[in-house]
Amino acid sequence: MATFTSIIQNQSISSSLYQKFQDSSYLYSNSAQSSSLMISSARTTGGLHYRCSPVGLSIRNAATRPAKSPAEEEWKVKREVLLKNKVRSVDPKEALRLQKENNFVILDVRPEAEFKGGHPPGAINVQVYRLIKEWTAWDIARRAAFAFFGIFSGTEENPNFLQEVESKIDKNAKIIVACSSGGTMKPTQNLPEGQQSRSLIAAYLLVLNGYKNVFHLEGGLYNWFKEDLPGVSEE
Repeated sequence: MATFTSIIQNQSISSSLYQKFQDSSYLYSNSAQSSSLMISSARTTGGLHYRCSPVGLSIRNAATRPAKSPAEEEWKVKREVLLKNKVRSVDPKEALRLQKENNFVILDVRPEAEFKGGHPPGAINVQVYRLIKEWTAWDIARRAAFAFFGIFSGTEENPNFLQEVESKIDKNAKIIVACSSGGTMKPTQNLPEGQQSRSLIAAYLLVLNGYKNVFHLEGGLYNWFKEDLPGVSEE
């Protein structure tokens, strides 16, 4: 286990971590759509068709898109599975209590750089999305789509997510999955099916693969630090 360079228990330092979450590098939507710049893909005879609804961008490329992964399933389907498997959302204070009193493990699924910037004490980091690593035609096409928006560090699903989790956390463990904003399974007037996030996608993958005690951090780590709960930083 890495040695933490500092442990934050007082209000002033926790507040500084919360401030980081107000910076653009920490605050961005965690929905699967925004993880790929709201780019939806469609198979066409001419190749791939990226459809970016906010600005109408259309990029065609002859690269072949890999087969659909479980993480790319529609949110409606994911939500039904999460509810069926009784995945419960808990607020930050309840999550801290469960961690201290009931041996819950906080699984932080944000990228490693965000994790090092600030996370709950004892949290385990396994990123569910990572920076795009390969240079296949498909990856180049995705990089081009990200670059169109001035983003040169596009992300992709971490293909080793489950293996890495299994190497660190037993399947019988009680887990609280956390990301930046958290998402929600609760319906609202504007979002009748709630809103997915990296942590909810990760929770979905976990229950599909035999994890029975999976919880979700409502409000994400943004709210954790907003409430001045303890955190550690490795920066």
